[in-house]
Amino acid sequence: MLTKYLFSRRRRALLLASCLVAFTRTVFAQQASMSSDLSAPPALVSLRPISEVEPASKPVTTPAPTTLRVAATANSDESSAVGPLRIPHTDTESAEAPIRLASAADEASITGPLPISHTETTSADRTIRLTSAASDESSALGPLPVPHSDPDLAPASAPDSATGTQVAANDLAANSPASARASDSTPVSTTAAPSPNATINLINLMVKRNLISKEDADGLIKQAQEEADVARAQTATAQAKADRALDAQQAPSAPAPAAAPSSSGDDEVRIAYVPDVVKKQITEQVTQNVMEQTREEHLADTIAASQVPDWVKRFHVTGDIRLRYEDDIFPTGNAEGGNFVNFNAINTGSALNVSKSAPNPVPIPQYNVNADRNRFRLRARIGAGIDLGENFTTGIRVATGSDDNPVTENQTLGAANNGQGGNFAKYQVWLDRAFIRYEVGDSSKGLDVTIGRFDNPFFSTPMIWANDIGFDGAMFKGTYQVMPGLTPFLTGGAFPVFNTDLNFSTNTTTKFTSEDKYLFAVQGGTRWTINKDFSVTGAGAVYDFEDIQGKVSDPIEQQDSAGDVTGGTDDSRPSFAQNGNTYIALRNYTGAAASGAFQQQYFGLASQFRVVALTGQLDLARFDPFHMSLTGEFIKNVAFDRNSIVNGGPASDQGPQNNTTSTDPNSFDGGDTGYLVHLDLGKPVLQQLWDWNLQLSYRYVETDATPDAFTDADFGATLTGTNLKGYTVGGNLALSSRVWAGLRWMSADNVSGPTFHNDLIQFDLNAKF
Repeated sequence: MLTKYLFSRRRRALLLASCLVAFTRTVFAQQASMSSDLSAPPALVSLRPISEVEPASKPVTTPAPTTLRVAATANSDESSAVGPLRIPHTDTESAEAPIRLASAADEASITGPLPISHTETTSADRTIRLTSAASDESSALGPLPVPHSDPDLAPASAPDSATGTQVAANDLAANSPASARASDSTPVSTTAAPSPNATINLINLMVKRNLISKEDADGLIKQAQEEADVARAQTATAQAKADRALDAQQAPSAPAPAAAPSSSGDDEVRIAYVPDVVKKQITEQVTQNVMEQTREEHLADTIAASQVPDWVKRFHVTGDIRLRYEDDIFPTGNAEGGNFVNFNAINTGSALNVSKSAPNPVPIPQYNVNADRNRFRLRARIGAGIDLGENFTTGIRVATGSDDNPVTENQTLGAANNGQGGNFAKYQVWLDRAFIRYEVGDSSKGLDVTIGRFDNPFFSTPMIWANDIGFDGAMFKGTYQVMPGLTPFLTGGAFPVFNTDLNFSTNTTTKFTSEDKYLFAVQGGTRWTINKDFSVTGAGAVYDFEDIQGKVSDPIEQQDSAGDVTGGTDDSRPSFAQNGNTYIALRNYTGAAASGAFQQQYFGLASQFRVVALTGQLDLARFDPFHMSLTGEFIKNVAFDRNSIVNGGPASDQGPQNNTTSTDPNSFDGGDTGYLVHLDLGKPVLQQLWDWNLQLSYRYVETDATPDAFTDADFGATLTGTNLKGYTVGGNLALSSRVWAGLRWMSADNVSGPTFHNDLIQFDLNAKF
């Protein structure tokens, strides 16, 4: 019977010891589970109402719970309960004690369970610490002693200076590394000294009372220790991951106040939690700072604006300066012997005596086509746009220029002409723009009406209109988007090209009828934005130049020996021209005057001009800001009549005066067609340092495809205008956001007539403001 009793008692002891080992394993498994939960920020803990906390799976006899309340923030005026922490107790068994961290505002609780071991043989205090989630170091809000042996303990209160929201609870002293090392180095014996580990003490007592053998006890302790080491390693790994995640989450936040250093060890479990009251406080503070800064900036702008007069705010001043070095190169082989007559010099000066029997023949003005030239040139412009309110604006601009040439504002430095320049003399400034504009709507649906002198309103290339040209008259432009990306436009206007002098002719008592000249133009087109990378613009235009053709005068029978004879159609000659168009004589000398020694003559355009232009552009922005743009234009003078040119002019000097291969009028080889192709690569607008673009173009323009007076003023050097073909290659490089350098090479040849070739090199330095 005694043997059976001892055997049963021994069996119960082994069973109890196995339970203790299983409990120890469960403790560390739960710690590892709790620590691993920390690796998934920002939900570092489980939040749920206290009422939903699941009861312990094993009923225990529990005295009044130990309750702990902790203040959430140090800056709060009111104490906000973060507790309660309830730790149930039992006198005979270990139980898992759920720890609930509740917000005073919403009664949400953080649940463990955090295992708390309790035996009847020890009442060692357990320490609970709170650390700041934003701090790298643990800031102790404890230690908060939680005795286990007395069931009547009153709730313990946390210090009022709590500054953090991260809770750390010390594990059992039995699970600490120090205890494990002590149990590993000290064999179990019946005379072993008391250990701080309650489980080891219990096993020692069982050996002492002969409930289990010493070998069994050592095996149980070794097994428990190995499993505890594994659990501690898992806990440390999970804790490290949680710390890194928490540091990354808290990095943008302001640093928390310095906290007291923590004395926690490897067995500490850290539970990060940011309560709503702290989040709300941070949000309110940031909002307040931003609003305050906005108010201060708005106040400063208001004060600054109030100190500026209203009329100043309406002005928008712009300007630019361009310095240019230009080299005009004429290779050998160009025609000589008076083949390139400067008709513009004749028509803007005294009439030319063309009589073959003149006693002292006057040399005919000629263009230079043989001697190289280089020059330094300046263009300076400054203007202002003024907002008049109620959709009205006005603008004005002045610019340099060697003369009143309409297609260029270049001033050649040191050039002495028209009473200006040379020997550091001052240069003239010309009124370049002056207009009033009414504008409603926007670029997709709008109307623009402008009167005065303004920029070119048409979609075109320099083959027809020079870049610097200004239009006199009145124009309108309307746009209307019919569908997303598709916007038709219509532009039109009336522009006075020449207005007869009020006293024409000055030297006679009988005044002649007016020879006013006009341009009437209309252009319709559309812009189609296919997608963000590709767009197409196309337009067709008609430019009808009214009365621009030269007219033969009534018969003149008086010789002009004194230069006081005036032809009735003298004002039909162009007041400005470049080169290329075909000319006829205007004064019709008859009778004795036709064979006399004095026949002063002016010259007018041989052809009428009604130019039809088709212009298109493809823009590829696939590699924005790098753009590729291809522009093309085709023009044809539909009013060109070869027969009227060959038979034009007075009977005494019939036929074209230039663009022939011989003195025979029938050798005229002029034409009415032109085209240009232009490729742009790079940044369309240079906006910052090292922005760049490149250009390549080819043009072919016959003699009378368009009036030569209004075309590009650079291509062809001295023979700019029409009757030219050739290439242009150039590029620009930004030296800052407002300064850039440019380089261009132009190579031009005559389309018809005497041989001509020119190479032009230009180096520019530009600045804008």
